[in-house]
Amino acid sequence: MDLSRYLSPCIQSICELIGYDSSQNEPLPGMPFGAGAAGCLGHFLSVAEGMGFAVRNYGNYAGEVLFGRGEKELAVLCHLDVVPAGEGWTHPPFAGTVENGKLYGRGAADDKGPAVICLYALKALKDAGFVPAGTVKLIAGCNEENGWACIEHYKKHAHLPETGFSPDADFPVIYAEKGILHARFAFPLPHAPFTALYGGQAANMVCDRAAAEGGPFDAARAEKYGLAAEGGRLAAEGKSAHASTPQEGKNALLPLLSYFAEEDERVESVVNKLFRDEAGLTALRDETGPLTLSPDVAEYKDGTLFVTADIRWPSTVKKEAVLARLDALGAPYEVLHCQEPLFSDKNGPLVSALRRVYERHTGTPCEPIAIGGGTYARALKNGAGFGPQFPGRPLPIHQKDEYLPVDDIRTLLAVYADAVRELAK
Repeated sequence: MDLSRYLSPCIQSICELIGYDSSQNEPLPGMPFGAGAAGCLGHFLSVAEGMGFAVRNYGNYAGEVLFGRGEKELAVLCHLDVVPAGEGWTHPPFAGTVENGKLYGRGAADDKGPAVICLYALKALKDAGFVPAGTVKLIAGCNEENGWACIEHYKKHAHLPETGFSPDADFPVIYAEKGILHARFAFPLPHAPFTALYGGQAANMVCDRAAAEGGPFDAARAEKYGLAAEGGRLAAEGKSAHASTPQEGKNALLPLLSYFAEEDERVESVVNKLFRDEAGLTALRDETGPLTLSPDVAEYKDGTLFVTADIRWPSTVKKEAVLARLDALGAPYEVLHCQEPLFSDKNGPLVSALRRVYERHTGTPCEPIAIGGGTYARALKNGAGFGPQFPGRPLPIHQKDEYLPVDDIRTLLAVYADAVRELAK
């Protein structure tokens, strides 16, 4: 099937969706996640409707595109919300810019680009006369990055298929995803060596900027930790990354807190608990890897330092074991968000089918993998993550200058069309 004629309109549609800042914002009447997310979902469904598909909007929480009919159902689960843009971009984060073979913009790879590619893959199948043996539901949520209220709302008002995949992770095919837990720790620090401390934008983004106020500060000691002392302000710069792979970033909170740890043992205790693994959390591991903990958002308020950490725990480890280690830290905490792991049969029909599709289009033998990231696939009884990131070709997801290579878009159109055809035949 020749998909070349779908490439240009697909790129154009991705750029249009990137134009919406769909990061979570204050709710408005009929817009639970803000005007940007609602506008993005409305535009996506409008494009699908223009292709001749039936569409449904579930209160701007989520929407679906329907292809075919029948009781047998297949889900393709995507999301249109994004993490905040952050700073330091060399291309506008909400413009959709194609330059040097790359499509830049927040959401290009995570997950507006893949959502649109899957839509055009369905269009190509429809135009080619393919009739699915049942109903394919392309579901687009608007709260994946901040709690999954979109999926919970969808499950209350529609039927979520048991089987499907999410194009929001890595290739070749993901059979397991770690559990996800966001915990907000409270460290009492009356008379702290600062009057304000803040950093981070979202729990699932490695903190790339942090600062403290209340100086003057020791310039020589600041230089030791790579900090900038500017009058009464002390600033740290790091590198953002997805919190599921904190080792790929540089957390700005660590040098900032380490500076104050030299003069305040209470701050040193914070560093030991959250950055030096005092409770042995990373000793929890299985075939999906060790537990990771990324302290990503901090705020000093009313004599207490609040730090929100992103925790990814191994798929076969019980949540209770994780909580027991957190309790052992001896710091009060509140669980803000929790998702159970995904662990599918790596030799089952779904994973095997997606593996065949990947090998067919890349010519590369592969084995199913496990990741620390979390996708909508875990909302399904039988789900798997499937792309868009190819092995050895990292994408700057949750980072500045996020992009998706144009050549990948061309390949992904063919891969996702084949995947739907394989699973819905």
